[in-house]
Amino acid sequence: MGLFGERQAFLEKLGRADRQSLMDLGLRREYQPQQELLGEGAVSTFVLVILSGWCTVWRATERGRHILALRQAGELVGEMAALDGRPRSASVSALDTVQALAVPGDRFRHFMAARPFVTGLVMAQLTERLRSADDQRSSLASATVLERLAACLVELADRTGREESGAVVIRLPLSQHEIAAAIGATREAVAKALRPLREQGLVHTGPKVIAIADLEPLRLLGGTGAAHGAADPASPDGRKRRPAG
Repeated sequence: MGLFGERQAFLEKLGRADRQSLMDLGLRREYQPQQELLGEGAVSTFVLVILSGWCTVWRATERGRHILALRQAGELVGEMAALDGRPRSASVSALDTVQALAVPGDRFRHFMAARPFVTGLVMAQLTERLRSADDQRSSLASATVLERLAACLVELADRTGREESGAVVIRLPLSQHEIAAAIGATREAVAKALRPLREQGLVHTGPKVIAIADLEPLRLLGGTGAAHGAADPASPDGRKRRPAG
């Protein structure tokens, strides 16, 4: 689906000294669940470095919100406006309590200019996010709701899931409505698509928890295939998880 960007967050790629230098440039802010961090169309250039919590990047459509991406601790949001000075291209809202560092745009540009490798990191990040956006547009144009849901669940599992009692468990503050907004569907359509997955015992859901008994059928359904080869975020050697089921 392309909800995530790079696998290693921007802040994690900085050395200790550069990370501290960046922290010294901004002010810490706290945002409550559903509070807006950045507004689409706003004229501002500060960059936010997410220190904890989860955010959604979204745009308003005729059908409501369309979630473009998820962002977590260590990632940047708002850097495009800092670089080109144009109005914000999307809104960013907190999914849960979010701690962030707000860095004025001019300070962030100077930080980049003094460290060419940081410029490279930001450019690589923008490229990866553009590729993710292309994947998402392609999926919206050609896949059914069930296929998009399967692909979304696989991506969430590969990037955030943990193996618990023979299942891959996703613990994110995502509601069914927000999952629908991420795959370009209605909540009712997502509920209908989830029904056969539950009936077959592939997926179990609870408040802010999704447990997947077997990822491979979802990979096939979502078009990623059994040989997807995504790294296991819980595995130190990066090998693919093989869930029981």
